[in-house]
Parts: sequence; C-alpha cells; structure tokens
Amino acid sequence: MKEDMVELLWTGLQQTLYMVAWSSVFALLLGSLLGVTLVVTEKGGVLPAPRVNGLLSTAINGVRSIPFIILIVLLLPLSRLIVGTSLGPTAAIVSLSIGAAPFLGRIIESSLREVEPGKIEAAKSVGAHPFTIIAQVIIPEALPALVRGMTIAVISITEFTAVAGAIGAGGLGSLAIRFGYQRFRTDILIGTVLLIILIVQILQWTGDYVSRAIDRKRCKSE
Repeated sequence: MKEDMVELLWTGLQQTLYMVAWSSVFALLLGSLLGVTLVVTEKGGVLPAPRVNGLLSTAINGVRSIPFIILIVLLLPLSRLIVGTSLGPTAAIVSLSIGAAPFLGRIIESSLREVEPGKIEAAKSVGAHPFTIIAQVIIPEALPALVRGMTIAVISITEFTAVAGAIGAGGLGSLAIRFGYQRFRTDILIGTVLLIILIVQILQWTGDYVSRAIDRKRCKSE
C-alpha cells in the first residue's frame, strides 16, 4: 500500500510540475504582452491608444470574470484542436495558459504603474524611442515588483492545476479527487495536500529571494 502511494504521488507530482512549468511560460508571454500594452497605450502613456486600451481592458475583464472550471470546459475544443485531445496534462496547459494570462496581465500592469513618472518623462525629454523607454526604463525599474507579481501568478497556476484535475487533466488535483476522495484513501489525500503546500512554499521562497536580490543589487549600484 505504501509503495502504491509513493508511485501515485510521484506520478501526480511530475504531471503537476509539467503543467505548472509550461503553463507559466506561456501565461508569462501572453500576460507580459497584455500588461505592457495596457500601460503604454493608456492616455498619457508612451504609445497612447485609448481605444485599443479600452477594448483590451474590457476583454481581459471578461475572461477574468469566467470561473476557471467553466473556462476549462469552454476551451476544451481549442485544446483538442491544438494538441489533439482534451484530456491529460498537455491539454490542460492550453486552458491554464489562457486562464492565467489575463490575471498575470493585470499583475504586470499594476507592477509597471509603480515606476516613477519622472523617470519616464526624463527618458521622453531626451528623445528616447518608446520601445527603448519600455525596455530600458519601465521594465527594469519595475523588476522587483514584477518578480513578486509573477510569483503570485505561478502559485495561482499551481492551484488551477488542482481544479483542472477534476476534469481529467491529471496531476495532484486529479489524484486527490480520484483516489483520496472517491476511494477514501486518506493517506493519498494528505500526501497530495502536503506536496502542493511544498510546491507553493518553494515558489514563494524563490520569488522572495530573487526580488530581494534585485533590490539589494539596485541599492548597491545607487
């Protein structure tokens, strides 16, 4: 029984880490694009486009308002189209990435807004190109906040994988439901919870460490 539990937990852990890793990469790419676009296209931004900003903001709010379990179901046809199936960890990456991207986009938007307007205005006054301002002023200045925000987003994706497990995505969430709950395996249920807690703690510790390291390096350079 113990060997069976270890094998199940190991498989579930591998599937969860696989989903979290790839979903985080794709969500980060999409979310960064959304967050940066929201900031630079607002009125007074480096590339003002209020109409684009309004439409994008509305679309993000619309996706974020859909409960994740429903969003997964809605995206099943897209998952089937992209990866050829709607079941398993790989199929879940599609839903996880799209579901997390708007959330991450708002976090990145909030982090970028922490940059002092004076530094942006100083770059504008010397004739810096908008993309130069984005790459060399806005993003570097917001980097510690961005790291903290991305840490929160990755932890949220980890939680999302448990929800995705309820509809056949695999991972620790599926294991907790199919074996821990439905088959009354309390040992597996407790094991999955402890592993998820461990993953979240490692992610949070890593994010905090990187953020503090960037702050310390910046203080020394100043």
